[in-house]
Amino acid sequence: MDKPQIILYAQKSLNYTLFDCKWLPYSAKFVVLGNHARGTGAIQVYELESGDVKLVKETEKLKAFKCGTFGASKVETRHLATGDFDGNLNIWDLEKLETPVYSVKAHKEIINAIDSVGGLGIGEGAPEIVTASRDGSVKIWDPRQKELPVAVIEAAENETKRDAWAACFGHSYNSYERVVCSGYDNGDIKLFDLRNMCLKWETNVKNGVCCLEFDRKDIIMNKLLATTLESKIHVYDMRTQNDTNGGFVKVTEKAHDSTVWLGKHLPQNREVFMTCGGGGSMYLWKYNYPSSRVTKDSNGDEMGVPGSLSLLQNVGLSSQPISGFDWSPDKLGLAVSTSFDQTVRVTVCTKLNTI
Repeated sequence: MDKPQIILYAQKSLNYTLFDCKWLPYSAKFVVLGNHARGTGAIQVYELESGDVKLVKETEKLKAFKCGTFGASKVETRHLATGDFDGNLNIWDLEKLETPVYSVKAHKEIINAIDSVGGLGIGEGAPEIVTASRDGSVKIWDPRQKELPVAVIEAAENETKRDAWAACFGHSYNSYERVVCSGYDNGDIKLFDLRNMCLKWETNVKNGVCCLEFDRKDIIMNKLLATTLESKIHVYDMRTQNDTNGGFVKVTEKAHDSTVWLGKHLPQNREVFMTCGGGGSMYLWKYNYPSSRVTKDSNGDEMGVPGSLSLLQNVGLSSQPISGFDWSPDKLGLAVSTSFDQTVRVTVCTKLNTI
C-alpha cells in the first residue's frame, strides 16, 4: 500500500460524446466539451460538491467541439479557447456564453489539438494559442490580433500534407524564447523555434502521434512526452541536442495494449505523468534521471543520456477510450477525465507527495 492509488471519486453519465475536459483555474469547477448526436457542440461547466459533480452552466453551439485550453487567458478572466469540427477557433467567457469574445476560421477542417501559453502566469511573453488540424497545418494565434495567425507551419506545395494530430508549446522561459512541437499521423514529430522561425529538429516514431507535452512550458526545454498508436510511450531528454546521433535521446515503453491517447504531466511534480489508453485504462509513471544526463559521443561532442520509466500504478476505469484528461493545478492528485462511454470521472491519486 506504499504505492500511489488511483481512486474514483465521482462519475456522471452524460447524453453526448465527450472529447475534452479542463479544470477552471483556482476553482473546484471543470468544463466538459463534446458533441450531441445531432452534430451540435456542447460546453458544460460542473462543480465538485460533497462527493458529487453538479452541473453549473451549459450551452449548445452550432458546431461540435474537439478540444479546449485556458492557457492563454488572464487569471481574472479565465477565458476558454476551443477548437471545433469545422476548423473554428473561439474564445469564450464562461460567464457569458452567448457569443465568443474572439472567433476566427482557423482551419479548413477539424482542429484536432489545441494548446496555449503566456496566460495564467505560466510562460513568459505574449499569450499564444497553437492549433493542429486535419488540413495538415499547425497555426499559432495571438488572441489580441484578429483574423491572421502569428505563424503557419505546413508542408510545402509539392509535399504530401499529413494530418496534424498533436501540438504543444514549450521553452517559454523568457519573453523571447518559445518553441512549438507538432505530431502527425505518419509518426513525424517536428520542433519549431518560434524566435528564429526555423525547424529545430524532426524525427519519426513510426506510429501516429496522438499527444505531445513538455513536462513544463515555462522552463528551458527539459523533457518531451510523446504518446502514439501501437501502445508506445516516448520520453525525450530535450536538454542536449546532438544532430549526428538523431538529435535528442529517448526512453520508450509499451503500455495499455492499445493506442495511448493522452499523456499529461502532474503540475506539482514534472517527473510524474499519467497516460490514458484506448482500452479505458490509466497508467501513472515516474521518470528517473540517469546519474549523468550528458556524455560524449565518438567525435567528442556532447549527447544526452536517456533516463528510465517506473510504472507507479495502473487502473481500468472504462471499456472505451479515454478522450480527455486534466490534472487539477490547485489540488495535488485531483484529476478529471472523459471517455467515449459518455461518462465524466473525477479521480484522486494518493501519496503523490511521497514519490
